[in-house]
Amino acid sequence: MALEVGTKAPDFTVKDQNNQEVKLSSFRGARNVLVVFYPFAYSSICTGELCSIQEDLDDFQNDDVQILAISADHPFALKAWAESQGFEFPLLSDFWPHGRISKAYGVFNEDHGMAVRGTFLVDKTGVVRFAEIKGPGEPRDQDGWRSAMAALAAA
Repeated sequence: MALEVGTKAPDFTVKDQNNQEVKLSSFRGARNVLVVFYPFAYSSICTGELCSIQEDLDDFQNDDVQILAISADHPFALKAWAESQGFEFPLLSDFWPHGRISKAYGVFNEDHGMAVRGTFLVDKTGVVRFAEIKGPGEPRDQDGWRSAMAALAAA
């Protein structure tokens, strides 16, 4: 079952595409975090979604919010994908233990060994303020993320 709005977001420490450790709780008190789970690097919908994030990066990564994109891909694959697409935000690897973070957030598809499209806005105190899950092949509407971030900023 996916995390619900109002619950504490599970903390995690994991490596990004540059082999740097990223810890969710390191943003507490400083920035909200938009956690974006996606199935696979190089897949068409995932590439479209993350390229759209890059095009409007200031909306998703600024003084008030940090974006963390997570998949079960290996860090080497994420590094190659980030370089090929010009991504300037962290791509986190939930490769090993396989799907550990995705499972904690309730978005891991055991049958396919991948995360489904789950998006969670975690506030500066570590509480989930927005949650969205999409099925296979179903792209997300990033305007919903913008609305959730604006509502959180106004609160």
